[in-house]
Amino acid sequence: MTDSKTEALSSTLASTIDPILQRPLAELGYITSARTKRLGAAVIDVLLPVPGPPGHALIETVTAAARSVPGVRSVQIRHELMTDEQREDLMNRVRGEKRPVGGPGSSTYVIAVSSGKGGVGKSSVTTNLAVSLAGLGHRVGVIDADVWGYSIPKMLGAEGAPAVIADSIIPLRAHGVSVISIDYFVPDGQAVVWRGPMLHKALEQFLTDVFWDEPEFLLIDMPPGTGDIAISISQFVPRARVLLVTTPQPTASRVASRAARMADRVDQKVIGVVENMSWFVGDDGKHYEIFGSGGGADLAEATGVDLLAQIPILEAMRSGADRGDPVMVAAPGSEAVHAFEDLAARLVETRPRIRMHPELRIG
Repeated sequence: MTDSKTEALSSTLASTIDPILQRPLAELGYITSARTKRLGAAVIDVLLPVPGPPGHALIETVTAAARSVPGVRSVQIRHELMTDEQREDLMNRVRGEKRPVGGPGSSTYVIAVSSGKGGVGKSSVTTNLAVSLAGLGHRVGVIDADVWGYSIPKMLGAEGAPAVIADSIIPLRAHGVSVISIDYFVPDGQAVVWRGPMLHKALEQFLTDVFWDEPEFLLIDMPPGTGDIAISISQFVPRARVLLVTTPQPTASRVASRAARMADRVDQKVIGVVENMSWFVGDDGKHYEIFGSGGGADLAEATGVDLLAQIPILEAMRSGADRGDPVMVAAPGSEAVHAFEDLAARLVETRPRIRMHPELRIG
């Protein structure tokens, strides 16, 4: 007969979320045995899908869950690594057939965050927008497709190495956001010198080989301009929408309009404009528009879309990015935080109604 403490322990572990695959442990088969002994000692046998930091995180999660059970005073974890066959079976159960995220049959809303030029804060907007969407309760992924200027992992505080289970890459997570970047696959400080076909293949792997688990939103931090990556995105994810980022400076907005024309040529819809670095607030409380004004509004009018947000300059946002803290952590309650929260809410409203099987017809 199973005692009440063991039943409570098993129930708690079953509903505990795996930090690797973000699924309840009951679905994954990691826990092969869980029981309580005399004096409140819990003994748990765990199969680890991967070694290293991800495996350690799983052990810590299981230990913390067990300690939360009333009457459990100590926890002993006995673990071993899954075999190749067990890992293959695991991914077949949770993933099934590989298919590109955002492709046919996918409900993921893919947004390419684009600009015509570098230096407008596109990666900062992508990072903080992703965290804001996650803060609204949505499942969010980010692809850092700026292969020459990758910076999302640092800004998001998601540094390390992705785990690989069977032939699926597991994205890193931070602040409720899953992220993959070329930064994880090149030596530190090495420049990426790739031609179009290599870029195309890397992006295909990010969309297909990464276990995204069908997030509600996938933000793609695009490189500046209208080159190979933009063309590849239009081929892999033709339903992707485009969010344009510019500054108030007229020159920047004119260059960003080229990204809008690129989207139009490949039949991708521009859903709005974000004006970054719109102003800063001085010690006297006044707004200072050091990059001018009107660039975002002009771009929105020329493109026929709404200006969705104006993001102020905030020193805490800059310093936070260097530490891996989004602005919600670095400056909670600030004007920038409210701007990103409003932007996230407005983007949620732009989600299209997607017919999952467009080949089906009635009548």
